[in-house]
Amino acid sequence: MKHLLKRKILVPVLAFGILVTTASFKSDFFEIAKQIEIFTTLFKELNMNYVDETNPAELMDSAIKNMLSELDPYTVYLNEQDVEAYKISNAGEYSGIGALVRSYQDRMVIVEPYKGYPADEAGLKAGDEILSIGNISVADFRDDATELLKGANNSSVSLTFKRQGEVKTTEVKRGAIEVDAVPFYRMADPQTGYIVLSRFNSKASEQTESALRDLKEQGAQRIILDLRGNPGGLLSEAINVTNLFVPKGERIVTTKSNVEKFNQEYKTRRKAVDTEIPLAILVDGRSASASEIVAGALQDLDRAVVLGARSFGKGLVQRPLKLTYGTQLKVTISRYYTPSGRCIQALDYRNRDESGKAIRNTQFQEFKTRNGRSVQDGGGVMPDLEAGALGTNPLIRALLDQHLIFDYATDYYYSHTMEDAAGFELSDKDFEDFISSVGASDFAFETKTEKALRDALTAKEEAVFNSAIESDMESLLEAVEAAKLDAIRKYKPEIKKQLQDEIVKRYFYREGLYAYYINGDTAIAAARDLLADTSKYRDILQ
Repeated sequence: MKHLLKRKILVPVLAFGILVTTASFKSDFFEIAKQIEIFTTLFKELNMNYVDETNPAELMDSAIKNMLSELDPYTVYLNEQDVEAYKISNAGEYSGIGALVRSYQDRMVIVEPYKGYPADEAGLKAGDEILSIGNISVADFRDDATELLKGANNSSVSLTFKRQGEVKTTEVKRGAIEVDAVPFYRMADPQTGYIVLSRFNSKASEQTESALRDLKEQGAQRIILDLRGNPGGLLSEAINVTNLFVPKGERIVTTKSNVEKFNQEYKTRRKAVDTEIPLAILVDGRSASASEIVAGALQDLDRAVVLGARSFGKGLVQRPLKLTYGTQLKVTISRYYTPSGRCIQALDYRNRDESGKAIRNTQFQEFKTRNGRSVQDGGGVMPDLEAGALGTNPLIRALLDQHLIFDYATDYYYSHTMEDAAGFELSDKDFEDFISSVGASDFAFETKTEKALRDALTAKEEAVFNSAIESDMESLLEAVEAAKLDAIRKYKPEIKKQLQDEIVKRYFYREGLYAYYINGDTAIAAARDLLADTSKYRDILQ
């Protein structure tokens, strides 16, 4: 019934959302006013006359969020709690237990405790399932239970959790948590500095500059900037990070919108730290938004060589707009364009396929960098050199989404010891153990073949469909199900890397994972080799 209610109030709420965001720019004011009147009448009658008690705030929250889902995934409504989380994400500071936590409908799991922070000091580990916070059961708590973990500095909270089937209790003293934009940097070799920039919060440019200067003092003559997995963040910080390597006055990004005031040109405003040091940028399919601005601008200006895999392809800019009662609308206001004039947006949310999914751009235009190199728009930032691009596919994504790789790493941690991550590689026996764990789980992954067969069984034609054909099709479905485990072996290199990364992080935290990358990551190795070969580096940029 709740689902039906969402559908009933979706259309009038759409009109309401249009008024909030763009009424001053629309000429059809009468139609907007009409739809608002319809909506307010409907909402009032619904809440006064529905057979059961309603929750007006919950209905409104659901309706608005469902309405906005028809646009793009970045235009979202932020209630009061969402606004606070958004501020924390951008500021990089909050008070809590210092752990990445995954919240389900009725359970909560520690994904990663941050080294040296309260959760870590209290002995919490990745994979611990939190059962209760204080005297509140997570399973019975209707709202986001992660909010209960936050609180004033030095306040304490009692956590009951389950680890490997055993129930334990610990006391955690909350503290100030600083989320670093640069969680790791180090000399990768005597001449090469390596910097990980994991997010573009308000600390991004400051911490990147500090790392760059420190590495130069240690003797770095070339730099690798790792943006892999960086989902983006503040546009201003993307400009400032780029500014570290290019002089003042360079145009880095242009934004274009239907609303004239959002048409902007952003240039560097400061003196660069180093405009000559050889620079390699690492990106992958999870490098998005601000990461792509930095990579795309440095590529267009021929200031750096980009290595890795094609980036995510998010060329849309959002801005939070204040609403009433402390809420906000984070709305897509424009598209951004790199210095060469390309927009790297990969998905066209204005056009959708039969299933309602946005259509991926396949027609690319060619643009030129400052030195005349060819680059393309419409599908993320394409690296100058592909390296370490193992990638993912629907099978691997299903293993990740259903936490089978995460769960195996948890079990591995409690059954193996590891003194040093250097040279660690998952054995063939351990990989087969992982496959066995998948087989013993309730892993749900439907291939296109399975879907077609099940649809055929559901809509079978009585005139030609008999028991023998039905039996054959069911046997084929069983064969497809069995073949999934063999498919895991087919993608062994990709899955093995995911497993190794998760396992190393369990023993040595995220810092240990980055240290492991320096000597064992193929993309970093490729970047080091390229930067060491001065003529090849210059040839690519020319």
